[in-house]
Amino acid sequence: MNMLTDVFEAERPKLVSICYRMLGEVSGAEDAVQDTWLKWAAADRDQITNPTAWLRRVATNIAIDTLRLARTRRETYVGPWLPEPLLHAAEQAPVPHFELAQECELALLWAMERLNERERAAFILREAFDASYGEIAKVLGTTQAACRQLVSRAQKKLQDSGPRFDAPPEEVAALCQRFFGAVMAENYDTALAMLTPDSVALSDGGANRRAARRPLCGGAEIMQVFQALHQRAKTEPGWTLRTAVANGKAAFLRYRHGQLDSITTLAPDHTGRIAWIYILRNPDKLGTALPGSL
Repeated sequence: MNMLTDVFEAERPKLVSICYRMLGEVSGAEDAVQDTWLKWAAADRDQITNPTAWLRRVATNIAIDTLRLARTRRETYVGPWLPEPLLHAAEQAPVPHFELAQECELALLWAMERLNERERAAFILREAFDASYGEIAKVLGTTQAACRQLVSRAQKKLQDSGPRFDAPPEEVAALCQRFFGAVMAENYDTALAMLTPDSVALSDGGANRRAARRPLCGGAEIMQVFQALHQRAKTEPGWTLRTAVANGKAAFLRYRHGQLDSITTLAPDHTGRIAWIYILRNPDKLGTALPGSL
């Protein structure tokens, strides 16, 4: 039994990362990995020649099935749906088992929502885990040629999404500091100039928190909302800000009387201006953002 557990635990971080990238949900990823463990514990070991490949195949297919069910729920979600972040303070290490998952940016998780389940799985296995097309074909039960098409379609859809996914953490941190510094100093024209003409801000409050029920498009509309939020914070007591790391990139955490109210981060385009802003207010998701790591 120890050997059985040791093999699984050695692979767990990668299984968690696959499932988190597939689902964009912390608890969903943990549940998918737990289901993988149950199948692993019950499997006939004599029929498994490559445990690593077997575990990744099972976890990926569980995540595909889970994502199909999740998308049915998301069709009735109130307002924009945003993926759950993985948070930790800048000076602390990520929570165990989620180290690899931290490398997946929130902007990329959001953009991958436009992929179907098999495109998403093929893209993740190829780009994040450098799997061969032969390996992906075995996971998805199809041909290598079909897998190449899945990855190619996924790459094209993601390229058309707007934000950049390869910006260095230092660039994102500096852009965050400049943008939010300008907003708090009421230099709204300066903040506006940092946004692209077709920038998008998404605010996820779910059914329980006030938030924009549609994407905010363009600098003028986005700045109108940020200006209103800043003015509100000036007149209401108890608001504080702190910095953190969300999925490997800088983020601002806003608290009201010591309670986490929102997580905000952004992604630039290839010109270095802000293309995408993420604002999470849904208390259900704030509660799953690995609070013990802060």
